[in-house]
Amino acid sequence: MAMAPAASLAAARGLSAAAPVSSLGTYDAPQRRSAPSVATVSSSRNLKERAGLSTFVSSRSNLSSSKSFASAEVFATRRALARSRGLSGIRCQSTVAEKEAAPAVEKYEYQAEVSRLLDLIVHSLYSHKEVFLRELVSNASDALDKLRFLSVTDPSLIEANSNLEIRIQSDPEKGTITITDTGIGMTKEELQKSLGTIAESGTAKFLKALKEKDDAASSDNNLIGQFGVGFYSAFLVADKVVVSTKSPKSDKQYVWEGEADNSSYIIREETDSGNTIPRGTQITLFLKTDAKDEYSDPIRIQTLVKNYSQFISFPIYTYQEKTRTKEEVVEDEEPAAEGEEKKEKKTKTVSEKYFDWELTNETKPIWLRSSKEVTKDDYNGFFKSTFQEFIDPMAYSHFSTEGEIEFKSLLYIPGMAPYNTEDMLTQRSKNIRLYVKRVFISDEFDGELFPRYLAFVKGVVDSNDLPLNVSREILQESRIVRIMKKRLVRKTFDMIEDIAKRDNKEDYKNFWTNFGKNLKLGCIEDTANQKRLAPLLRFSSSKCDDELLTLDDYVERMKPEQKAIYYLAADSLKSAKSAPFLEELTKRDYEVLFLVEPIDEVAITNLASYKDKKFVDISKEDLELDPEDKEKEKEAEQEYRLLCDWMKQQLGDKVAKVKISNRLASSPCVLVSGKFGWSANMERIMKAQTLGDNSQMEFMRGRRILEVNPNHPIIQDLNFACKDTPKSSRAHKLIDLLYDTALLASGFTPENPAEFGGRVYEIMAMALSGKNAPADEPVADTGSEVSVSDDGVEVVEPTEVRTENDPWTQQ
Repeated sequence: MAMAPAASLAAARGLSAAAPVSSLGTYDAPQRRSAPSVATVSSSRNLKERAGLSTFVSSRSNLSSSKSFASAEVFATRRALARSRGLSGIRCQSTVAEKEAAPAVEKYEYQAEVSRLLDLIVHSLYSHKEVFLRELVSNASDALDKLRFLSVTDPSLIEANSNLEIRIQSDPEKGTITITDTGIGMTKEELQKSLGTIAESGTAKFLKALKEKDDAASSDNNLIGQFGVGFYSAFLVADKVVVSTKSPKSDKQYVWEGEADNSSYIIREETDSGNTIPRGTQITLFLKTDAKDEYSDPIRIQTLVKNYSQFISFPIYTYQEKTRTKEEVVEDEEPAAEGEEKKEKKTKTVSEKYFDWELTNETKPIWLRSSKEVTKDDYNGFFKSTFQEFIDPMAYSHFSTEGEIEFKSLLYIPGMAPYNTEDMLTQRSKNIRLYVKRVFISDEFDGELFPRYLAFVKGVVDSNDLPLNVSREILQESRIVRIMKKRLVRKTFDMIEDIAKRDNKEDYKNFWTNFGKNLKLGCIEDTANQKRLAPLLRFSSSKCDDELLTLDDYVERMKPEQKAIYYLAADSLKSAKSAPFLEELTKRDYEVLFLVEPIDEVAITNLASYKDKKFVDISKEDLELDPEDKEKEKEAEQEYRLLCDWMKQQLGDKVAKVKISNRLASSPCVLVSGKFGWSANMERIMKAQTLGDNSQMEFMRGRRILEVNPNHPIIQDLNFACKDTPKSSRAHKLIDLLYDTALLASGFTPENPAEFGGRVYEIMAMALSGKNAPADEPVADTGSEVSVSDDGVEVVEPTEVRTENDPWTQQ
């Protein structure tokens, strides 16, 4: 039986899924989509992406059920012929086509507008113009270091001039500064590459070559440069810069000239024999008009060298004006007559000004030496000369740190606090001088190296690998800086503890007088070091008149039954000693710390506890004291419950409640603060703030509780009066007077001083006149009956109780 062409081709390809043509009737689209036909198999192989078949597939999708068998036959035949051509060949042709169609990848280099880049370096990179001298002197030092290193293997390099030095000369008349070094110099190619390429650091390349050659040799270098932009800082103050350089590798001397507003430069050979130098580099800065007066002054140049480059390892000479005296002969106006002996010539001393070279960096960096080689006098002398002090430091610490970060430091605790205490507590103090390879970087830090409370510490820190920004003025935040800060703070605590352990107690007393507030501030701001700060604190107490005691001393003297460390904050030591809060504690021989400085209460509150003993403010409610007689205390609470309610009704919102006190012994009453509000001392401090917020004060003031002493005669008489004459106006006035008195005695400020004074004047007038107060005037009933009733027992009203000696009813 003959087969259709499509079926024959399908059989030849081995596609058994193809059906004979005779079996196909009219084309049914849904049925064909579900049948496993050749088209379906081809679709699973992604024939849509193969060349030549996409047209057939799209035409198949457009067929309708009305098409005839002939159309389906033609479609199947063409599809089978396409498969017979070989699917692999189609794939290869598709891949080649894709490769040919892919766009070419081109690589480009970043471009920079040189004039704009120079403008950014000059005007945006550095904060202070004066750093130009630091950068140029550092470059000169690097050139000398390179020469010294290379001369070890090639001594002929220093034959032309064995002196390794830097000389700086300023000319006020010409408005120029000339910096000359006897370093390695540069060839023409090096000159073009180093100064002609921005951010090209010859020092960085030299260090890289050393490391590739010998790591041990490169570890001891003192080279400073790393960014390749320091030279261009010269344009901060100069319109034009001329560099003349001579390298021992070349017989010729070359001159580089550049201007601030020009993106090009010139290099020429030096032909003037009067300007030749044996070896090294000479940089001449032609100063701008606004910089001539300041930077052409020799004294100003000398000051900048001492500030930034004082500890460069090579000598730096500056050309300074000096004065010397000489004798001059005074000529006589009248010549000697004939025959007379010639008179001796008279002379006079005159001053003569001249210029000469002067060594500027005489002070040596003693922190780079071993501490065993430096004497105490050397340390004290360095402290006085570097920080302009006139008193020896209390302590010093010279140490070096190795490991994850390496640096050397010399720290001092000054002999006295500065006159302006605000400078001592500011984070931007200039007490720590940061050096990188002996070159001064900055002394202005915002807490990067020391916390604010240790800003009084002075010293130097020198490191070779600190993370600096390109201008070398800002210390970048990093993990290395945080580690350095921790070690500096640790060494400072070691110094303070050493002073505290000395046999001469006056040393630490002097330290505490000058810097005690700083340590208290540390308890507030540095919670991580509170354990080291707390033993260093000193306070007055109820058992120490003149001497200050430590918290360790307090804990050792605590009574066995004492559970907490008691303290009282007041405005002065005298008022603290006379406060009514102390009465019961003094009676039990408990010691109380007196906090008389404004910062004390905040510091103790942040400490919270010491050696598992909590700090307790005795001026606040809920003072826990074990009662001596619990039964007697319960009886007193029951007896005076009516009085407390009566007094609370009279005082109203002035107090939160009235209760029996367990802290009073001789005073009739005391006013205590709420547990979570401000104390009387803190309320007084906050009221004195210049920018205080009254709304916040009302919120934080907390409630006030009036505690009464049941053993005092005044309270006992009031208790009697509340039962006998609860509506007596005189009794009510005395309650108000009692409250105002307790307000003052407890450290609070009366809300109405004039009203309080009026009550006192009234009492004084009564005492002076010898007359009793006028008869009681009834007080309007407030609607609340003050009575107590028991089960089935008739109780006599307080108004019916009378005694013969009732002080409130005598006329």
